[in-house]
Amino acid sequence: MAHEETVYDALGNAQEDHGHWAFGTGFDEPLAGVDTTVPDGIDPAELGEYCLMLGDDALVLAQRLTQWITASPELEEEVAVANVALDLLGQARLLLARAGSVGVLGRSRERATESIPDEDALAYFRDADEFRCTALVAAPNGDFAQTMARLLVAATVRLAVFARLRDSRDPVLAAIAAKGVNELAYHRDHAARWVLRLGDGTDESHRRAQAGVAAVWPLLDDVFTATDLERRLTDAGVAVDPSTVRDEVHGVLTEVLERATLTVPAWPADAAPRGRLGEHGPELAELLETLQSLARQHPAATW
Repeated sequence: MAHEETVYDALGNAQEDHGHWAFGTGFDEPLAGVDTTVPDGIDPAELGEYCLMLGDDALVLAQRLTQWITASPELEEEVAVANVALDLLGQARLLLARAGSVGVLGRSRERATESIPDEDALAYFRDADEFRCTALVAAPNGDFAQTMARLLVAATVRLAVFARLRDSRDPVLAAIAAKGVNELAYHRDHAARWVLRLGDGTDESHRRAQAGVAAVWPLLDDVFTATDLERRLTDAGVAVDPSTVRDEVHGVLTEVLERATLTVPAWPADAAPRGRLGEHGPELAELLETLQSLARQHPAATW
């Protein structure tokens, strides 16, 4: 009987027969044929830092969503949440790989071994203050209604940014965005359906949905505030200034909440982009302890 390759064989045979525990090993390269040259006039370090911002948002939110595995309200939703997390994990891998390819490793190089791909070193061997994610994705889940409210907000913001990044002067960012917009549209719509279902449901589901929205809204205070780096890269045609998507995001979220018979909270005043600058609460360090523990205990492990 002919041998048929299993998923375990694919993992073991990836990377030229060198087993690895990296994200997505054994799968086709989605950026095959894309020009990876850094555009003229762009500082590679700044491009890498921007990729970290986008990649860290995806990685941390994916980890938050995996906390619902075995805890979701129904089996079908458990699969859906897992698929959303996998989409985000795939985006994180591509973005962190781009950051690593232009030389961004930070202090992780001191702790990582040469056998670990850059995206894994960046995911597993940076401390919390080296992460560039926003508080919107780092905050604890809360109950299911709060998780769906957070996913709705995060996916709406990210989709608006990625839709514009398809025109980025960096071919890699443009390709990642082109791949990600369909995924993010599904994430947004899936969360919106749950917010509608809960908000316009029973008295209890309405109460929980409103409380979830109230808990998530303050986390928007720094989401639309651009760093100096984001402004420079936006002027250079590479990045997207988050302030330019504010009106679109506000419009989408207002429409969903009103249809769900929920009160739209007051929009928070703009604040400094703390997360983008590496300033985080203790909840991120706690999350990373779980995410990174196995890799740090066995930094050269292979499957």
